[in-house]
Amino acid sequence: MPIINASSIKSNRNAFMIARQKQIKAYQAQTGKPLPNVTYTEHKGVLFLHLGTEWIQGAMRIGKPNEIVLEYVQQMMMWLLFNDKPKRIVQLGLGGGALTRFCHSQFPDTRIIAVELNPKVIDICRLMFHLPPNDGRLNVVEADALDFVKQHAHLGNIDILQVDLYDEHASAPVLNTQEFYQLCADSLAPNGMMTINLFGSDRFSFKSSIAMIEPAFDAVVWLPLVHGANIVALAFKKAPSIEFDVLYERALNIRQTMNLPAQTWVEGLVMWMYQDEEGDTSIENIYFD
Repeated sequence: MPIINASSIKSNRNAFMIARQKQIKAYQAQTGKPLPNVTYTEHKGVLFLHLGTEWIQGAMRIGKPNEIVLEYVQQMMMWLLFNDKPKRIVQLGLGGGALTRFCHSQFPDTRIIAVELNPKVIDICRLMFHLPPNDGRLNVVEADALDFVKQHAHLGNIDILQVDLYDEHASAPVLNTQEFYQLCADSLAPNGMMTINLFGSDRFSFKSSIAMIEPAFDAVVWLPLVHGANIVALAFKKAPSIEFDVLYERALNIRQTMNLPAQTWVEGLVMWMYQDEEGDTSIENIYFD
């Protein structure tokens, strides 16, 4: 058995930290602003990720690291109702790594890419949040999400795109433009889907986001608000045709095999469709006090 020299480990760690500091300084020089600090707190066996503020950017149950704790993050998986065997999943915004850990554990035949701009987030997820190392099917990429979806290699090549992009202030999505959403749609395979967390205390921010997402996709639906201000939308490259009875059957299977509350997703979609048929899709009336 080879013997690992302790001084060698220290030297490698120091070299890594020096290289990381250079990357952070390069980012600051390019953008003109510093990367937010990354911190964590613990409460009742759950570890929470923060970007130097009180806003929660991710969570992990310490005893069950592959479990998805937050309800809105669970809802980001509602694409499972329509595709349970994706070939390629891309996560834009790593957060606490919950979606990446879950998908890596549940889909052994799926290639997973997580894109995160802040190297500090990647580091703490590796250190504290049980993020698996890169391997043949997982690749955590330090990159800008906009640059990533612009790459020609991803054109029409992604089955599932999960978007959760917020800075330390968490006031609105950081890439909230029609150009970005069109690039997201272009990156999807013909039957691909995008789930996106549209967090914000301002109802008009949500309406504005939906108005920019809808032109890029064949259909967009969303679930009722949770956690005070989180609404998860599901955008289809091509609108599916499926009965709700089938969705309820699939939801039961998802519950049994993955322990996700998928029935509530179907109920939320029923609510959305009912409001749409009534001609009242008022965000103020449905989702906000």
